[in-house]
Amino acid sequence: MSEGVAGEHVVRLAGVRRAYRRGQGVVRALDGVDAAFAAGSFTAVMGPSGSGKSTLLLCAAGLEPVDEGEVLLDGQRVHRMSERELTELRREQLGFVFQSFNLVPVLTARQNVELPLRLAGRRIDPAEIDRRLAEVGLAERGGHRPAELSGGQQQRVAIARALAAGPKVILADEPTGALDSRSARAVLALLREVVERHGRTVVMVTHDPVAASYAQRVLFLADGRVVGELPDPTAEAVALRMAALEPNESGEYAC
Repeated sequence: MSEGVAGEHVVRLAGVRRAYRRGQGVVRALDGVDAAFAAGSFTAVMGPSGSGKSTLLLCAAGLEPVDEGEVLLDGQRVHRMSERELTELRREQLGFVFQSFNLVPVLTARQNVELPLRLAGRRIDPAEIDRRLAEVGLAERGGHRPAELSGGQQQRVAIARALAAGPKVILADEPTGALDSRSARAVLALLREVVERHGRTVVMVTHDPVAASYAQRVLFLADGRVVGELPDPTAEAVALRMAALEPNESGEYAC
């Protein structure tokens, strides 16, 4: 699969709305979101709890339907695809990294990295798997099961697995939430390397200003809407923006 060309929008959400029923009421998780993510870019998505961060990722991946609007991945209209088409798209174009690692405990690191390829019926190239493990600093750990690895090492296996099929986009939901600060820094540096060396697009949901500072841009959500963004973020600047995420009397945000 070809690498992305920086500047082209590989993921785009246009006027996306997504609501959930909760009891007798309706919660608007996304309320007219417009967002675009360039190929070869690293974006952190931040906002208060319930702002719609994870829902944005789920809609971008076609894991949640949209009520209104459009979701495009590499020019393909995700919101109009059948489930079979979505499954194929996710296998070929998307990689996922989660807070809980989601590794199969009975499989070795190598087997976990191979798993997406096996599920897709693709040929396994042992040299390619070795290269993926080496890229995440685990060349000597391929035969270890998850319980034999630290949390940071497990998350690096998850990143190698996400990269195995050569996706254009990596979607990461709180990837450092279960890690200590040292392991978190190593994982974040690896995600930045995925962008800078391999031209992938990374969209990362996080609540941590330090984690967000590894991104090239931060997109801020509140009440299901995009309320601002910050290029070339520092942890201090992100923390200040997050502290300002309170609407004024007109319901507008200073962010």
